[in-house]
Amino acid sequence: MALDESRENDEVFSDRDLTYVIDKDLFDRIKPLRVDYIDTPMGSGFNITSSMQFGAACGSSCSC
Repeated sequence: MALDESRENDEVFSDRDLTYVIDKDLFDRIKPLRVDYIDTPMGSGFNITSSMQFGAACGSSCSC
């Protein structure tokens, strides 16, 4: 996740005073997409989940 400007081939939507920009082709492959802000004893940040299926499970040692 990063700050970006929208482009012609982007899907743009707003929720809870935040505006999201995502490539339309990518959005079609991963929707529904859910973005939550979480606060846990390990820290806080965004938790992003989607319906996209990955080919293999990775642990923290995985590099892509």
